[in-house]
Amino acid sequence: MSNPSPAPSTFLNVNSLRASCSNCSMHQLCLPMGLGGNDMDKLDQIIGRRCKVPRDGYLYRMDDPFTNLYAVRVGHFKTYQINAGGEQQITGFQMAGELLGMDAISTDRHHCDAIALEDSEVCEIPFARLEELFGSMPVLLRHFHRMMSQEITREQSVMLLLGNMRAEQRFAAFLVNLASRYTARGYSSTSFQLRMSREDIGNYLGLTIESISRLLSRFKKQGLLKVSNREIELLDPATLKAMAAGTEICS
Repeated sequence: MSNPSPAPSTFLNVNSLRASCSNCSMHQLCLPMGLGGNDMDKLDQIIGRRCKVPRDGYLYRMDDPFTNLYAVRVGHFKTYQINAGGEQQITGFQMAGELLGMDAISTDRHHCDAIALEDSEVCEIPFARLEELFGSMPVLLRHFHRMMSQEITREQSVMLLLGNMRAEQRFAAFLVNLASRYTARGYSSTSFQLRMSREDIGNYLGLTIESISRLLSRFKKQGLLKVSNREIELLDPATLKAMAAGTEICS
């Protein structure tokens, strides 16, 4: 079942300003991590413009030709594929400091759709020019390999999540993962807003939206969470981590 093309207005808008890694608060999480001043300048020279993507707008679509990687500067995204039955399967949620588009490196075409969960902004990174830098900047190449490895590890974790974990474990692992990623960005380790809907969370975890609602209510009743609409506060992170690891008995 083919997916209808979105209206042009749902696509990204290109800002006239060029991106600058050295002035970005996310540079210690993104490609420039560990680079010296001269190397940072070289990377700045190839980084394209900043692109604004409105909420529900597409950054790229499945089968689009691959030309750029995209560093998330502001906002959140989800990536998904359409299965043989025409249903959406969410493959990941991305936030500031993470790269989008690595799925297309091997085939020169994207294997999923990337859509903004809120008004967001990305930096274009022309991949051909980035490859040219790898030869003269081994630190950049090593960090890029680390980012690719982290992406592979994340995908393997999702497979484990969907294959072997109980519903309580899946949801606890999801919350713990989000908390750790926000912590790395200098935000609270216990209080954050869910940018994705409960339906999207359920789709990602292989659970129904009703299951997600029940788990939120159960965790709240057990004193693990405080929930207010999409605002989440982890009241007992240690127990949630134990649940995610399978070492806590779930009642």
